[in-house]
Amino acid sequence: MKKSYKRMAAMTMAMILAGSLAACQSKPAETAAPETTAAETTTAAETEAEKAGAYTPGTYSATVTGMKEMTVTVTFTADAIESIELEHEETPGIGEPVCESMPDQIIEIQGLGIDAVAGATLSSQAILDGVADCVKQAGGDVEALKAVKPEVVAAEDEELTADVVVIGAGGAGMAAAVTASQEGKSVLVIEKTGNMGGNTALAGGALNAVDDGSETALARDDSVDFHYEQTFNGGDQQGDPELVRTLVENAWDGVEWLKELGMEFQPGVFTVTGGMYERAHKPVEPEGSGFFKTYKAYMEDHDGITMKYNTTAESFIVEDGVVVGVECTGETGNKVTAKANNGVVLATGGFGRNVEMREKYNAETKLWPTLDESIPSTNTPAITGDGMLMAEAIGADLIQMGNIQLLPLGDPKTGSLSGNIEHAVESRIFVNKEGKRFVNEGGRRDEMTLALFEQPDTTMYIIMDSDTYPTGEEVNNFNETISSLVEAGRAYKADTLEELAEQIGVPAENLVASVEEYNRHCQGGDLEGQEDEFGRVLFTDTDKVNNGINNGPFYAAERVPTVHHTMGGVKINTNTEVIDKEGNVIPGLFAAGEVTGGIHGTNRLGGNALTDTVVFGRIAGKSASDYTR
Repeated sequence: MKKSYKRMAAMTMAMILAGSLAACQSKPAETAAPETTAAETTTAAETEAEKAGAYTPGTYSATVTGMKEMTVTVTFTADAIESIELEHEETPGIGEPVCESMPDQIIEIQGLGIDAVAGATLSSQAILDGVADCVKQAGGDVEALKAVKPEVVAAEDEELTADVVVIGAGGAGMAAAVTASQEGKSVLVIEKTGNMGGNTALAGGALNAVDDGSETALARDDSVDFHYEQTFNGGDQQGDPELVRTLVENAWDGVEWLKELGMEFQPGVFTVTGGMYERAHKPVEPEGSGFFKTYKAYMEDHDGITMKYNTTAESFIVEDGVVVGVECTGETGNKVTAKANNGVVLATGGFGRNVEMREKYNAETKLWPTLDESIPSTNTPAITGDGMLMAEAIGADLIQMGNIQLLPLGDPKTGSLSGNIEHAVESRIFVNKEGKRFVNEGGRRDEMTLALFEQPDTTMYIIMDSDTYPTGEEVNNFNETISSLVEAGRAYKADTLEELAEQIGVPAENLVASVEEYNRHCQGGDLEGQEDEFGRVLFTDTDKVNNGINNGPFYAAERVPTVHHTMGGVKINTNTEVIDKEGNVIPGLFAAGEVTGGIHGTNRLGGNALTDTVVFGRIAGKSASDYTR
């Protein structure tokens, strides 16, 4: 599943730029003899470069980690970076475009003074680090190359107008944009990064919805009322009942809408971690890429949606108490003014990457031991709470900001969900460094993560067998093959549980006992008074031949706590109108997605976030289209 990109610059340009770099590294001009001309000085510098060479010619490789592991291979001549090849599995729509464009930029300027790309910081920084490593191997001057920056030419200020302005090109924003377009409105989408995607692009893809009967054979008599009950109670009844009801009652209609747009789903339903029940629908495309392929396909077939990337919203434009647009800063620092004939939709996501905000609001609830920089996040680096602060500045009410969700499933290096080997809750267990289970693996996300904080080194291992990986080439929920994860050292594989225990460094007798106890429940071994000690009720079906963890080879993957979702945010009503601190509607402003608060309460059910983006994104797009002033 790995993708490789090779980028080569024209040799003439490379030699010119190499000469310029060599000149920068040569003796300063003021030390030259007075009678030496500039042309003679440049020629002398080039001659020195030719004699010494900026690099030892050859091809060098480095392995670095972006969202996932990547191999960077650079070929050098004596004077230039000739080509850059990347072998990677970065996320489509986020890291992947950077992998296509950044090597060209490095070669074009023959330098490393390129800023990390907003929204794809991990991917872009990994590329820069990998090339720097190769430069060092080739004997080049890394610090000198970091000083070489691309020339930035300031663009003209812009004034743009559309019927509906959407701020944020993530899942909720694009659902709103497409809906407004379907309502016959022109749409302008403002996005501070270089691509649509947001956190939705990094999601595992699970979308909770009680279907219309087509999946009920697998859904164990699920119902909209039961989805409501689990969502409302799962958030300790802090969610607004009307918003929760809106979410669950419109969920399946959202799935059908996506299908009408051309999005495909795998058959059946499953339980995602913290989802509490089998009602998650999984797209055919990996992660959240299917949503954006669908939205892009719509845009290709329909005019009227304009994307404005690398443009940061700064403040709302308010006229006579009505939100009519937004002031932005463009890619080159220019001013971009975007005005709406109808409504403005705020869909900028949460604040999972804003450590200052995390610590501030966690101090109010004291739910988590710490949310400082030592705790990573699954979120893209662009998710920093900007939209919430913009809304607060015009009087919007921010509610339940201390409700911050962590997952126990973070990659130990990056905090991302990639590398997670599980497919569904029923077929795996968690063990600590002692090889012992410590929590209900089918329970609430907050309860699982709080229990993980109490384990040695706040570390656990997911344990599975090969039922969902019969050949080793099958992919996880993030489009990574189990074989590639094992090869990269991000997962472990062994023919026996005893061998697996040795690989991950836990007592074999404990791991075997943990698996045997789990298997007893899978095989219908519950006796009166012998229910699972942690209250788990979700196991592989007893009528399956290979129920339980008993079919080698066996797999393990290390996981740590990671910030995943912020449930607090801008207060809205069921029409997605933003509410101020006095309880009044702020005219002209609508909000959807993780930027809002009051839906999920203290704890969000797994699989409800993507449902949230589709349901409330569509409502916001319709409401903003209908708004007149």
